[in-house]
Amino acid sequence: MSDDTAAPEAAPARTGPLAGITVLDATRVRAGPTAVRFFADLGARVIKIEIPAGAPGTDDMIGGRVADPADSENLHRNKESLTLNLKSPEGVALLKALVARADVFVENYRPDVKHRLGIGPDDLRAVNPRLVYASISGFGQTGPYAHRPGFDSIAQGMGGLMSVTGEPGAGPMRAGIPIADLSAGYFCAIAVLAALLERQRSGIGDWVQTSLLQAQIAMLDFQAVQWLVSGEVPVQTGNQHPMTVPTAVYASQDGHVNVAAIGNTMWRRLCHALDAPNLAADPRFANGAGRLQHRDAVNAEIQAILRTRSSADWTERLLAAGVPCGPILGIDEVFDDPQVRHLGMAWPMQHPELGEVAVVGQPMQFQRHPAPPQAQPAPRFGAHTDAILAELGLDAARVAELKQRHVV
Repeated sequence: MSDDTAAPEAAPARTGPLAGITVLDATRVRAGPTAVRFFADLGARVIKIEIPAGAPGTDDMIGGRVADPADSENLHRNKESLTLNLKSPEGVALLKALVARADVFVENYRPDVKHRLGIGPDDLRAVNPRLVYASISGFGQTGPYAHRPGFDSIAQGMGGLMSVTGEPGAGPMRAGIPIADLSAGYFCAIAVLAALLERQRSGIGDWVQTSLLQAQIAMLDFQAVQWLVSGEVPVQTGNQHPMTVPTAVYASQDGHVNVAAIGNTMWRRLCHALDAPNLAADPRFANGAGRLQHRDAVNAEIQAILRTRSSADWTERLLAAGVPCGPILGIDEVFDDPQVRHLGMAWPMQHPELGEVAVVGQPMQFQRHPAPPQAQPAPRFGAHTDAILAELGLDAARVAELKQRHVV
């Protein structure tokens, strides 16, 4: 049930390259909300479907938000919220009325749930053949693992990432971000955009699918083809690049610095900047294969020199020599960095309770559609229920009656 005691919330302004697109957001936790956030930020109308308070038997239903308030604000900004019980026939009927007007429907619950509820791709595209139906799962819609619960860390492990992350011999290591969730969300968004483009030619929507496992494997990229093409199993190399030396994190006098001297030209520039002609002249290090073979010797020589100056000194010196490098920043330092501030990666948001805060911006820019100067907070549960149902022709008495029975 929506919160009728609070003042009504206005729907977010819809400007941007995706203005005119309507997305129904039947997702929960992270992967699905990441996909849908992309559309909300770029101007689409996004209606988030949530579980009505007091609706019975909805433990496995759609609409769950993450528990952390800051995380929830970041995931669900720029959306509208509609409470709707999809275990109710009336709730399904209302969803189908929305589908008739929508362009995209996105869900990420277990593969069997949508079919059991009668809201699978065939059900909804029978109502609107132009609908792009998008599904994100843990392991795929079919196959021996289809009905397993999917979580980011499990996908990281089964998708190979943990086997190549961390220091050699230290055992598997989870990446510091939910990379399987996030990449699945963005791959889903790309697939939806492709289906919308194809719809312009065919006039028909599609069912696009991805999973945490597929996304994680795709993110392995060159590590995966070491096995697929060369038959080599990649191993952990910690903060060192697995295939190019020296590309690693080194300790400086006051911290750490990233150095990426790829190729022979960069190697010679690095040796000059380090004032180490002996390294440039060493026949063991004359080419990439030799440096890779003698990785430990190369790193020991470079590490001994880099300890003699501060990170800032080395960054300035190496960049002046044309060697890619950079400091290791904490999250607070990242958002204080002048280039990050210039790129506008923290989107300001005026929150009714938190005041002036910021959320993480989208990593893309459009010349004719600049990023919104002010993100809209995540909506209260059901904040737009009345307005959305009024669009479908329901009067206030009918809406009140549906709320009383926890249909909305």
